[in-house]
Amino acid sequence: MKEPSMIYATILSNMKDLYERSWDSFGTLVLELPVGNLYPLVERLSEELGFDLFLDVTAVDYPGRNPRFDVVYHFFSSRHNRRLRLKVQVPEGDPGVPTLTGLYGSARYLEREAHEMYGIRFTGNDDLRPILLYEGFVGHPLRKDYPIDREQPIVAYRGAR
Repeated sequence: MKEPSMIYATILSNMKDLYERSWDSFGTLVLELPVGNLYPLVERLSEELGFDLFLDVTAVDYPGRNPRFDVVYHFFSSRHNRRLRLKVQVPEGDPGVPTLTGLYGSARYLEREAHEMYGIRFTGNDDLRPILLYEGFVGHPLRKDYPIDREQPIVAYRGAR
């Protein structure tokens, strides 16, 4: 097994054409990259370097900043026992990134949650229906401009199936 710093050094040197900026965050390597490089980078991390677990995807909302959102991904390599964080910036008018369902099956559900809470579109994920909120919920409640006292439409109770 490679030493922890070795896997990070390998990523930084072999994939420098795919990311724009890198830094250490409490022992975890963070890469900021353009949205067009997301899928190729993650594919290489998965296939070449053993990042076999897709832990999470979420977003950070910066109202007033352009681009407004950071889409943040967390991965883990069981081979190297190391985490990795990726950040991609997307604008408010077109908050979309490619889906990672072709590489990680768990992406189907993790992307649904980020879509529902922030309105981030995952191009290629054909199942972005609500997973936490009910169908008919209006808006994206984790956006910072979502009105906390907003009333939602009343929906009929579906009952047991």
